[in-house]
Amino acid sequence: MSIETSTEASLPPYPGIQPQDVLVVTSAADMERACKLLEQADIVGFDTESKPTFLKGQDSGGPHLIQLATDTKAFLFPVLRISDLSAVKAILESKTILKVGFGLSEDTRRLRSRLGIEVAGVLDLSKTMREHKRNDMGAKTAVAKYFGMKLQKSKKTSTSNWAAADLSERQIKYAADDAQVALLVYRIWLSLPKPQEMPLKAPTSDLP
Repeated sequence: MSIETSTEASLPPYPGIQPQDVLVVTSAADMERACKLLEQADIVGFDTESKPTFLKGQDSGGPHLIQLATDTKAFLFPVLRISDLSAVKAILESKTILKVGFGLSEDTRRLRSRLGIEVAGVLDLSKTMREHKRNDMGAKTAVAKYFGMKLQKSKKTSTSNWAAADLSERQIKYAADDAQVALLVYRIWLSLPKPQEMPLKAPTSDLP
């Protein structure tokens, strides 16, 4: 059954990143290790999380977590627990490292207004990968389309307290997957022929 004719519920779950491949950065040694790997990357997955608000006009004060991921590792930076974010700032403001993610306008706005970080070299996949002019591509839709899997997006976790001193295992996995899956989806999308690159006549042989 093709992805197009499958319902989301029938798709196998996206396994996501393994716990041993996620580092929550809370020390100078962690920061050095994380940034050394991130600085060597050509593209990184990118996202942020903020403590939710439940009243109109209320400001969360976020971002409270910054997520950056390579193809094999994810690094979580709890803003309130890190005294010096200069190394992260340098990566986010680098024009030579492409940052990719879904729905990044609010993330970049908060980083600018709260932390003085002007994110450069950023690509919002929601707009870049959309198939219709008015319909942005979300992470769940992209994972279903390109991986044939269902990305677990728990509302309970997404609206949890991202400013907590210690993040739960569910929060850590949710945040790490959000950043890394964007990069992995982008890698696949980048390798596929785009509409203008498609042959004029479809091949007659069936796909395996």
